[in-house]
Amino acid sequence: MKSALHLGSIALLVVTWIVASHMLGERLLPEPKAVVLALLDEARSGALAFNLSVTLLRVFASFAIAMALGTLIGLLMGRNPIFNWLADPWLIVLLNLPALVIIVLAYIWAGLTDTAAIAAVALNKLPIAIVTIREGARALDPMLDEMATVFRMSRRLRLIKVTLPQLAPYLVATARSGLSLVWKIVLIVEMLGRPNGVGFEIGAAFQLFDVTRILAYALAFTVVMLAIEAFLVQPLERHVSRWRLRPA
Repeated sequence: MKSALHLGSIALLVVTWIVASHMLGERLLPEPKAVVLALLDEARSGALAFNLSVTLLRVFASFAIAMALGTLIGLLMGRNPIFNWLADPWLIVLLNLPALVIIVLAYIWAGLTDTAAIAAVALNKLPIAIVTIREGARALDPMLDEMATVFRMSRRLRLIKVTLPQLAPYLVATARSGLSLVWKIVLIVEMLGRPNGVGFEIGAAFQLFDVTRILAYALAFTVVMLAIEAFLVQPLERHVSRWRLRPA
């Protein structure tokens, strides 16, 4: 039933796309067939696989850095009131600083390099990760901490057996929201200062007003990210939340 609804929704989207294409004209909105043919041409040339792989590497590198630092800082802020008081103004600044400003400054200070691009994306994702993990750290059960103290658990064992299992839902929520944010910002970073990647190709197509190629790359990258969501993020979320489904 669920699969049938998904297929029906996709079919409705395609029909709407075709109707809109006839209303707006092929130049502004090409039909799905033209976009798919352009996508196949890019795939045959090898450009699609290369640009997708480059962009995905930047996505996962930025995501991993932001998640690692965000978890560490968020945990410290949630557990240490003094550190939270000191770091909170910095967090507020990062939360409200426009992504474009961070990207431009990163390129000016570090040059038009992959290091600058990845750092800019990670820095845009970092404050959201910190806020979510901080709330999770504040919600940790103090009785479990007391139990760990009574049993004289080492810091490492306490982290693995007590803290991380309680933080797991917050980590998954951070990962899910963060991944959707990171890949959008990566495209902007590539458009502004990288010589390859999906964002660069979309920027080049924009210069030529090639809407077909823009939609082809957008469609390819969207399909990849939906696959990651369906086969990686959602199963992980179900695994972490499996205890909610257990009968009382």
